[in-house]
Formats: sequence, C-alpha cells, structure tokens
Amino acid sequence: MCAALLVYFVLLGRTGITLIASGAPTAIALGIGVLIMPVVGAWAMVATLRAGFAHQRLARLADEDGMELDVSDLPRTPGGRIQRDAADTLFATVRAELEADPDNWQRWYRLARAYDYAGDRTRARETMRKAVEMQAGKS
Repeated sequence: MCAALLVYFVLLGRTGITLIASGAPTAIALGIGVLIMPVVGAWAMVATLRAGFAHQRLARLADEDGMELDVSDLPRTPGGRIQRDAADTLFATVRAELEADPDNWQRWYRLARAYDYAGDRTRARETMRKAVEMQAGKS
C-alpha cells in the first residue's frame, strides 16, 4: 500500500513539474497545487504509520502485563462485531477502572479499545493518543 502511494506521489510530482514548466500562469498555479498534494499525502501516510506502530507497541506491552481486554466471550453479531449492548457494558466497566486510576496509561489504552469496540472511532483515536503520550512519559 505504501509503495503504491509512493508511486502515486512521484507521478503527481512529475505532473506538477510539467505544469509549472509550461509557463502558463494557470498551469503554474495548478502545478504548485499538484506538488503540494504529495507532500500532504506523504505527511498523512507517515503520521498514520507512526500512530499504528505506537498502538501496536502499546498492545504488546498491555498484553505482556495482562491488561489487554478479553472480548472473546462477548456476544457477537452475525457479521462478527461485538453486540452494541455488550460493548456498552464493557465500556462502562473500563471507564470505571480509568476513573479509579486515571494516571495509568494502560487504563487509557483499555478505554481506547472499549471506545473502538463500542463503535466510537473518533474518541478511540483521541484516547489512544493520550495513552501513547502517557506511556512515553509526555504527560
């Protein structure tokens, strides 16, 4: 996937340079815009990869400490997802654990996973970011 994106960024870059080299004011403006797109795309790709590696590291550390959420016995939908009411119950339990120990990055990690199981991806990402920062000693 990353290799395909890199090829795409190179092709966009070539197109941008060709547009700028044409000398026409409109083409130059479009060329600059096209050159900016690979830079933004590369930044997004690197940021996503870094976050993914950090999340994997936390998952490994939490698992080594026996703090990974066990969802193997929770009821599932026919599609394989955890049923909403079971995910909400899990979330309430994990949230109570966090309130009892708010300075523990593992509790924040578990809350992020519970948000994810409950289907709230935005809060899961925000909470996982906090867990990564806490584990790294930044907060």
